[in-house]
Amino acid sequence: MSRGNGETRDGLQGGMTERSARSLVRVPPGRRVYAVGDIHGRIDLLRRLNARIRADADAARADSSAVVYLGDYVDRGACSRDVLDCLIEDPIPGFETVRLLGNHEAFLLEFLDDPARGDIWVYNGGDATLRDYGVDPENPEFRAGGWKGLRDRFLEVLPERHLDFLRGLPLTHIEGDYVFVHAGIRPGVPLEKQERRDLLWIREGFLDCEDDLGKVVVHGHTPSKGIQVRPNRIGIDTGAWMSDTLTCVVLHDGERAFIQT
Repeated sequence: MSRGNGETRDGLQGGMTERSARSLVRVPPGRRVYAVGDIHGRIDLLRRLNARIRADADAARADSSAVVYLGDYVDRGACSRDVLDCLIEDPIPGFETVRLLGNHEAFLLEFLDDPARGDIWVYNGGDATLRDYGVDPENPEFRAGGWKGLRDRFLEVLPERHLDFLRGLPLTHIEGDYVFVHAGIRPGVPLEKQERRDLLWIREGFLDCEDDLGKVVVHGHTPSKGIQVRPNRIGIDTGAWMSDTLTCVVLHDGERAFIQT
């Protein structure tokens, strides 16, 4: 299902089952890199997966460890606020932590800048986030002021630390032969010239591409019943908010493995 216009619900696409692999592509020597797929308000799964990541790193004793969260921390699930608090205030000890922007964080920020975007955000799961902050979009008290009234009320209860965090999220991260991004990249376009919309939204033209993309792309955004492993990409959005399965890919030297809740 295409999301090119950003205005349809996420589809669920079938994929590969969990697996491990050895690859010619590598992360930097001595580096152990973990990347986590779309969380969508599932604080229970995030805490469980973070604990497993820490245990794996302790056992591996790598020279350095990093965890990359691929975005979509909010919406759909019930605990977006707790997820943001966890990402901000409770990082995995001893890890370099990278938190990328997802299209759902972009939805939230767009709503703050332009309340007219509220209908499309709510249609795509933003209602769960609003309710988690105590703003019920169906409450007549809030709806009386229209989308602007809802936006103003949301700004009143949104902690400044959450807003600063959301506004500071980067779009990409690189580790050796891998690039980490929320949705994917536009084939044939250099990384430094990729458009923000593609990095957050792309499906068509990327998911079916079999070309060498310069680096292996580790991404979320497109929910799958299983992990998607292709020569040029690894998709790890396993629809955690409804499947109870939050997925992490582990990269070390030329090896790949997966941890799931």
